[in-house]
Amino acid sequence: MVAYNCKKCPGYCCSYPLIALDKRDVERLARHHKLTFEEARAKFTKRAYGRKYVMRRKADPHFGKICRFFDIQERRCTIYSARPAICRSFPGEGRCGYYDFLTFERRAQEDDTWVAVTNNP
Repeated sequence: MVAYNCKKCPGYCCSYPLIALDKRDVERLARHHKLTFEEARAKFTKRAYGRKYVMRRKADPHFGKICRFFDIQERRCTIYSARPAICRSFPGEGRCGYYDFLTFERRAQEDDTWVAVTNNP
């Protein structure tokens, strides 16, 4: 059973420093953007953390950096149908700790839109 709702989350999981991709993820991104594999690899990924494909990131006012495909105004994924496998499987066992944290803080703050601002590198 899923115990979270991403619709009111500011995209915490999208701010992780490592969004690991595999070859199939890059192929999916290439098809989605009508690019060749090599074009998508060069445009959307980099080598980091000992991995061949890691998602490139961009500046974000809440978390410092975030996935390059995250809309920082609307706070949502712009490639949801083509998102990487790691994003499709998140959070894993059905609970999202950040959602639990936000839910608690929003109740305590009596503010439905409260967002924790971090200095995530």
